[in-house]
Amino acid sequence: MRFLLRPGWIALTLAVAGFAFGCYYLLAPWQFHRSEERDGNNAALTRAVATAPVPRGELVPPGTEPTDTVAWRQVVVTGTYEPGEVLARLRSVDGSAASEVLTPFRTTGGETLLVNRGYVRPAGTVLPPIPPAPGGTVTLVAYQRPDETPTDRAPVDQSGYRQFYAIDAAQIGPSTGRSFSPGYLQLLPDQPGTLTAVPLPPPDPNPSYSYAWQWLIFGVMAIGGWAYFVRLEYRTRRDEAEQSAGAADEAAPRTTADVLADRYGR
Repeated sequence: MRFLLRPGWIALTLAVAGFAFGCYYLLAPWQFHRSEERDGNNAALTRAVATAPVPRGELVPPGTEPTDTVAWRQVVVTGTYEPGEVLARLRSVDGSAASEVLTPFRTTGGETLLVNRGYVRPAGTVLPPIPPAPGGTVTLVAYQRPDETPTDRAPVDQSGYRQFYAIDAAQIGPSTGRSFSPGYLQLLPDQPGTLTAVPLPPPDPNPSYSYAWQWLIFGVMAIGGWAYFVRLEYRTRRDEAEQSAGAADEAAPRTTADVLADRYGR
C-alpha cells in the first residue's frame, strides 16, 4: 500500500476527502436548512391567508418595517387614494408579461402606504388604459407585503407613468416626492380600486430535501470510488509482483541438486 504515498495518490485522496467533507458538512446541511426554510414559508403563507383580517396597526405599528411573521397577513386599512400612481415593470403573472399598478393611499391615521391595485398586460410597450382609483374614503382588505429588494436600475418614464423594477417604498418615495411607510399592501379581489388582483404564489415545490440527500449520496460515491481504485491498484501491483517473482524463479540457473530432485524425487 506504499503507492498511496505517491504524489498523485496523495492529491487524489485529499481531493476525495475534501469533496466528501463538503458534501457532509456544507452542502447537505445547507440544503436541509433551505428545505426547512421553504417548508416554513409554505406553512406561513397557508396560515396567513387563512387568518381573518385585522386592522393593520395591530400588526405593523405606524412607520415600522413589516416583519416576516406578518408577511401575507390580511389587514384592513381605511383612507383615501391619492394621485401619483406608478408602475412595477417587467413582471410575470401566470407566465405572461404584466405591469403592476401602485397607488398612494393615505390612511385615516396619517400614514401614506403603497397599494398594489393589481396588474395590466401591456401590448409590447403600450399599456392599456388604467382605470383610476375610486375617490372618497374607502376601506380596503389587503395582504401585507414587505418591501422587495431594490435594484440598481433607475426608474424609467414611459407611457405616462414612472416605472420601477422593484416595489420598495424607500426607493419609490423619494423618486415621487413622497414619504411612504415601509412595505406595501396587495389588494384582494373585489376591493375598491382592484384591477386584476395579483394571484397568490403557488406553494414552493421544495426540492431542497432531495438535493440534500443527493449530496450525501455523492459523498458516499466519492469514497466508494476511491476505495475501488485503491483496491484495483493494489491487486494490479500484487499480480505484477507475483509475475515478476515467477519469472525470476524460471530464469535462475538449475543446480545438480535440482536435476537429481526432478529425476529421482518424483
